[in-house]
Amino acid sequence: MQISVELTLSPLQDTFEQPIIDFILKLRNSGLKVIENPLSTQIYGNYDAVMNVLHTEIKIALEAIERGVLYIKIVKSNRSEYVPHF
Repeated sequence: MQISVELTLSPLQDTFEQPIIDFILKLRNSGLKVIENPLSTQIYGNYDAVMNVLHTEIKIALEAIERGVLYIKIVKSNRSEYVPHF
């Protein structure tokens, strides 16, 4: 099963940039398709592959911050090639 996941990591602390950068770099190096924009990061692929990466990297990211919020949206389909039709 293919999925699309949108992630937004929001550390609630003064030093917030490096934990976000580290999280994104790990996702980029996962071998999965990763697309970034200023508000979130999307990761696409097979459910098991994506969730295995997220299982590990979310834990590392949360351990690297004092406190924070991680927003996750999961869509059951690979939307990486989506192009608006209007």
